[in-house]
Amino acid sequence: MDKKKLLELASKILFAGATQDEGALDSAAEELAAALRQTTAATPAEEDEKTAGFLKFTLQEISKMNKSFSKTFIQNGRIVHYRLRIRGKHSRSYEIRYRRDGYNISVSAPDLATAKLRFIEAVNRPVGVSCALSNVPTTFTDFAEYYFEKFYKRRVCTKTFQNETGRYKKHIKPYFGSIQIKRITPEACQNLLDSISERGLGKTADEVKCILNGIFTCAIKHQIIKFNPLDVIVHIQHERVTGLVFSKSEEYQLLQATAGTPYQLMFAVALYTGLRPNEYATARIDGQFIVAVNSKQKNGKKVYKKIPITPMLRPFLVDVDELHFYVRDTLSEKLHTVFKNHTLKDLRKTFNTRCQECGVADVARKLFMGHSLGTLNNTYTGISDEFLLQEGEKLNYTYDNAPKLPPNDKKDSE
Repeated sequence: MDKKKLLELASKILFAGATQDEGALDSAAEELAAALRQTTAATPAEEDEKTAGFLKFTLQEISKMNKSFSKTFIQNGRIVHYRLRIRGKHSRSYEIRYRRDGYNISVSAPDLATAKLRFIEAVNRPVGVSCALSNVPTTFTDFAEYYFEKFYKRRVCTKTFQNETGRYKKHIKPYFGSIQIKRITPEACQNLLDSISERGLGKTADEVKCILNGIFTCAIKHQIIKFNPLDVIVHIQHERVTGLVFSKSEEYQLLQATAGTPYQLMFAVALYTGLRPNEYATARIDGQFIVAVNSKQKNGKKVYKKIPITPMLRPFLVDVDELHFYVRDTLSEKLHTVFKNHTLKDLRKTFNTRCQECGVADVARKLFMGHSLGTLNNTYTGISDEFLLQEGEKLNYTYDNAPKLPPNDKKDSE
């Protein structure tokens, strides 16, 4: 067939597809197929002979494709290009290619019916491997950054993202560099984790392993690698030491040691609300509650939690309208001047313990702490402010053999 005739028929097919004229489309496709058959019949098959044509998919076949592809495919006339490869007397295969609208699909099969099925499978393949993987990097550094920005960032809060990417840049990125992910061996991963553990950084080794697992799992989903190198390594989980609960005498000692300074109010709010250290800066007084951003929310959502001003905190907030916290490091240093063995997180653990000891309802305690109630309860449970205030009143206890703590003297604080 001459080029002029081929272009004429191709134009008819494209126009019919664009206008969705079924009759004109079928007619043009049949005319093109007939012309190609005549050309094929007139030319004896050589060993490397290639014959080509257009293959139309039925609406029933298209219904099996994912919707994002099928809509575009229908607009383009439901037609793909194929070619027949003949090598020798017994080797022949049909190849289907579709390169348009950002897709790059290529499949082959011994017959057209099978080739159609494989084309549909390629269209529906998870992550679109056969269609658009050209934009996904395959070197470790580039893919890791792609993973963090495209996927991991959406699952965690901002602070967690910053911490994890910081560990990646410090411990992992310099080690693997720009090596191809598929060339990373279990031995290389084992050596990295061993070197971190041998420096006495067991907790860091655990965190590095977790980061690597996320990167390799994502690479498997993109079909860049077939297995996770971490599956065969030997790593002993670091034995973590949990926080220490303040005894009641230690609570009293901390608040007494900081009396007359702004620190006393800051430690009182932290101790009697259970706020996370990274939530201190967002804390504010709202009526009978302390309100702060719940820093553990994911997907970029900003959610606030409300903790009642309990009998334990109330004396420290007399004539106080606003809360102002020093930065976390400054507060931590001040705490260590009083107790070497305690951290700011221990104040939160202590609040949770006191809620349990005072009989605060579990659902209220979880809301105070900023914990999830579970998917079902988060959806259908609406706890009233009255109930939270009622439960907050239960947090009322005394310090053995100690006088009642006076509220912070504002004059001394200034």
